[in-house]
Order: sequence, then C-alpha cells, then structure tokens
Amino acid sequence: MGTKVDLVGLAARAWTARENAYAKYSNFAVGAALATSSGEIFTGCNVENVSFGLTICAERVAVSTAIAAGHREFDAIAVAAETEDPVVPCGACRQFLAEFNPALRICCIGRGGISRTVLLSDLLPSPFSSFDESMR
Repeated sequence: MGTKVDLVGLAARAWTARENAYAKYSNFAVGAALATSSGEIFTGCNVENVSFGLTICAERVAVSTAIAAGHREFDAIAVAAETEDPVVPCGACRQFLAEFNPALRICCIGRGGISRTVLLSDLLPSPFSSFDESMR
C-alpha cells in the first residue's frame, strides 16, 4: 500500500503535534502523526473537556483531519507522549483506526523515541466490523 513512510520523520511530527495538546485536566499531552497512502501527513493532539467523555484523542483528531481533506487510506501513525514506556492507542482509537486499515503500522513513542512499531491487528485482533453489524 502507498509510499514508504519515514517513521523517524513521522515520530518527529507527532512530538511537534503534542505541543498543541489541550490537556488541562489530566496533564497527559499526546501527539499523533498519520501518514496517508499518498504520502501526506496529518497531525493531531488530544483535546480534553471537563466532561471526560467529550475528550478527543490525538489519533482520532489526526484521522478526522485527514478524512476532512478527502483521504481514506492510511499507512502508518505515530503516537507520542512523555512516558517512560511507549504509548499505545486506547481501545476506542484502535477501533476507530481499524475502520480504515486493520493492519495499520503504529509507531509507539515514549521519552526515548520510537520504542516499538506494531500492527494495529496485533493490538486489536478482532475489531468490530460492518460484517458484525449485519449479523444483528
């Protein structure tokens, strides 16, 4: 699928996006950078709300921005946070990402840089799908 993604450059974009996070309640700033199959990069940061259910994760901001720009095919996403261990997408983000590419590459980044790259399908082996919905 698509072009070869520069994972180091994608990680740098995620760190930069993290600087814009609105995380006044948790103080847990997260940045994400999403690479489309055409080679474009879209970034996002988490945006919290006093009503935590309305909080938007960095990954979903990046995907939504890409969708709004007309993209539907994604090759990789980098997710960065100031953590000792590499940060991974939450369950809701995993399902959201699976809608577009169940085998998406995820660069998990903590303080030490890219600590590991995993496939979304390893983190979410059985995503809810339109097939599941048709079984109702």
